[in-house]
Amino acid sequence: MRLWIDKIASATANVPLKRDARISPQVLAREGQIVAGRIHGEKSSYNTLEDTHGRMMTLHNHDVIAGVLGRRNALHGYAGFVPEQIAVGDTLQLLNLGGVLGRCTSVNPDLGQPFDLEVLGSVLVFPEFENRAGVPAHIGMNALAAEPLAAPLAPLIYIAGTCMNSGKTEAACRLIRRLAQHGLAVGACKLTGVSLRRDTLQMRDYGASWALSFNDAGIVTTSPETAVDVARAVLARLTRLGAHVIVAELGDGLLGEYGVAEILASRPLVASAAAFVLCATDPVGAWGGQRVMREQLGLEVDVVSGPTTDNAVGSKAIRERLGVPAINARADSEAFGRLLIEKLEAKALSSQSGAPGERA
Repeated sequence: MRLWIDKIASATANVPLKRDARISPQVLAREGQIVAGRIHGEKSSYNTLEDTHGRMMTLHNHDVIAGVLGRRNALHGYAGFVPEQIAVGDTLQLLNLGGVLGRCTSVNPDLGQPFDLEVLGSVLVFPEFENRAGVPAHIGMNALAAEPLAAPLAPLIYIAGTCMNSGKTEAACRLIRRLAQHGLAVGACKLTGVSLRRDTLQMRDYGASWALSFNDAGIVTTSPETAVDVARAVLARLTRLGAHVIVAELGDGLLGEYGVAEILASRPLVASAAAFVLCATDPVGAWGGQRVMREQLGLEVDVVSGPTTDNAVGSKAIRERLGVPAINARADSEAFGRLLIEKLEAKALSSQSGAPGERA
């Protein structure tokens, strides 16, 4: 069956799709499958869809979109899952701005109800030349291949947070700009979360030579089961591309369900770390984040940033109670970048001296 797709979501980016699409009535109910559906209703908030170029498109009643089946468990957004069976005519919901589709189980009151989507079928692609037999599209197609870890990885700066919207992407971007101005080729990545291109595109805007995410590795939503393998593939690729340093944002929070803790608990993945940045919305969150990092993961926070450092009150509390620097990456990006460049230089000296890898 032929179908005209009005809007193609960014989560499908691994698979080049045409708006004049072919669809199948057979829907594989698994994460990563690309499906077409018709939007029902109008909304005045959270009413856009990111396209494959990063542009936000306003959605309207009866728009036909191509999105990706996936789950979401967002503290400040929607939660939902992929049902065990999906048939043409079923109703799903649009769970995020990147085009992740599933059955919504929890709604954030600030966003209102999500868009309903009537399932129209699986989007087909035709990978074999002159073969008219279509294959249901999955974002694992054309994804980054699994790679062994380079020995060693490029020096890493991890940016973790207490939860979503804690300032991680802002801190990553400000740091990327400072590193690039310092003459370094920066590889940037977002290793956990739910598919959305906005953050990696912003990293490129701030000077990253390359910016990848778990979506490039064929994953729509990371999990404790997938996060480590995805991180390995992304970090190995950025190292092979020639990054002098990698800024790795860990989407969601330390106690979330997207695999942040699993990455930080992986010795091979943190062996090349030069520094750990913790972003928090308030001093108590920063205190708890430091406890999780230190007591559960055996790692030390090098600097705290995010909204808790927006003024002197929060910054003073961080310095006095946690004993670590508190620097607002947005207001004082120079000091923030300078501290982390010093950590990178200390890591380089440690590596050259053959020390076992303790961080300064």
